[in-house]
Amino acid sequence: MSERGLQPEFGVGVEQQLAAISAVAAETGAAIHDLTDLLWCSIDNDDSRDLDQLTVCEVLEHGAVKLLVAIADVDALVKKGSAIDEHARINTTSVYTSARIFPMLPERLSTDLTSLSANEDRLSLVTEMVFQADGALLSSSLYRARVRNRAKLAYDTVSAWIEGEGALPAAAAAVPGMEAQLRAQDGVAQQLRARRHTQGSLELETSQPRAVFEGEQVIDIRQQEQNRARQLIEEVMIATNGCTARFLAARNGASLRRVVRSPERWLRIVAVAKDYGESLPAEPDSKALEAFLAKRHKADPLRFPDLSLVIVKLMGRGEYVLELPGAAPIGHFGLAVRDYTHSTAPNRRYPDLITERMLKAALAEQAPPYSIDELVKLAAHCTRQEDAAQKVERKMRKSEAALLLESRVGQSFDALVTGSGSDGVWVRVFAPPAEGKLANGAATLKVGEKLRVKLISTNVERGFIDFVTDPSKA
Repeated sequence: MSERGLQPEFGVGVEQQLAAISAVAAETGAAIHDLTDLLWCSIDNDDSRDLDQLTVCEVLEHGAVKLLVAIADVDALVKKGSAIDEHARINTTSVYTSARIFPMLPERLSTDLTSLSANEDRLSLVTEMVFQADGALLSSSLYRARVRNRAKLAYDTVSAWIEGEGALPAAAAAVPGMEAQLRAQDGVAQQLRARRHTQGSLELETSQPRAVFEGEQVIDIRQQEQNRARQLIEEVMIATNGCTARFLAARNGASLRRVVRSPERWLRIVAVAKDYGESLPAEPDSKALEAFLAKRHKADPLRFPDLSLVIVKLMGRGEYVLELPGAAPIGHFGLAVRDYTHSTAPNRRYPDLITERMLKAALAEQAPPYSIDELVKLAAHCTRQEDAAQKVERKMRKSEAALLLESRVGQSFDALVTGSGSDGVWVRVFAPPAEGKLANGAATLKVGEKLRVKLISTNVERGFIDFVTDPSKA
């Protein structure tokens, strides 16, 4: 982290400010709605305690649904320019490694005082949306509110229940009406998902391995699977981020947008499709690309994560940009949406905290808390630091895999060629899911080709894993 310009530890000023915070924010007033009686719930990872959002919905007439999303009011305790805010501004994001999490905010805040913790009253910003039966947005509004998390739930157990493979989680079963609530939320999320895909949203599937520890020993690496509960939260957050972006634009306010530009390397994407016997238009077309991806996923699910990674790299990374009132939106090519910001995770991402402050100022009809010049600089800084954090996380994942595999030197594995270029040939083994370099890689090997490889060396500190083709299987 230090090598990448990130601060792994909190400074003295942060500790002093933290010591002076004795309780949760207790702001009151006519502008803060009391919504603590609603059936709010959170759905996150099993071990997550930094809870940023709650959801609740109400089924209306003719299949319409009113969906409410509450986002933690982190700004109520973390004021702009304070020592805690300065640390958050420098890192701009929490950094997640299997061995340790480096939170953007001190844990006493992010996992307690500013977290939407179970059975606790908390301040929040609520986005209220009404959707038609087909998922079309009818209306939206935004206001401050006090909320109470009635059920802290986890992705995997909720998803297993939705898909009929497990029981209703105990935390949900203990709350009368929560079962119907979750069914309704899943229903509207699937409608939103279907609608986005008809508009060209890309269905990508990239590798997300997580190390499994037994004490301090890495005993396995497992893929984090996409499932219905993750889709539920993903769709609801995309909808919320669109509404917050439009809320600021409607008030002639500048905003920090999250964008993925129309791919400059589109012709390279066209060439990739051609290798699979498919043709894409000469100009960027997200609907055509999504149709190609859907076809490949059905035809070859084993290799689809590797194709997804190629497309992601060719599309280019996401970035933060300042959008001025009246300017043509750049949009998010991958999500096929025009208006998009990051506003739903202020405990974990600094751009979301910036947007939260902008929203609160607009609601109070006050001057924006950031100047145009500040926002321009912050957009570039947040993009750089997010990239740095991702490089730290990737490096740690490589080291985890090397640590797990160092005792298995000499063993053979089934593998898939994932890259071939001037820097060598790269392969991915399936169990455990890990990528390494093929030391005797031949130029004749093609991406997507299956082969048998033997592990010859690992370097945990550098995250290096080296294979050779298995001579017994050549």
